[in-house]
Amino acid sequence: MAELEVEIVAADHFVWSGAASMVKARTSDGEIGILPGHSPLLAILAEGELAIQPVSGDRIAVDVDGGFFSVDNNRVVIVADNAQLGGSATAGIR
Repeated sequence: MAELEVEIVAADHFVWSGAASMVKARTSDGEIGILPGHSPLLAILAEGELAIQPVSGDRIAVDVDGGFFSVDNNRVVIVADNAQLGGSATAGIR
């Protein structure tokens, strides 16, 4: 099964990276869900919660304060103004 390669960075620090089956985010145009095979996309990230479903493990929540959201060839790159992992999540591989 195809996977998404996800990388999240904030302006001043690395947040999380790893393989995921789904990413949900709030953009300036509304909420969006990304699955493997999604068409290329570049969007403005709105303030709110970013949800990641890793290939293995529990759902990860990341609080973001805006930024950019890019999708291309099953690679999702999120560059946030500020981002922090929610709950007990830990940073993924880099």
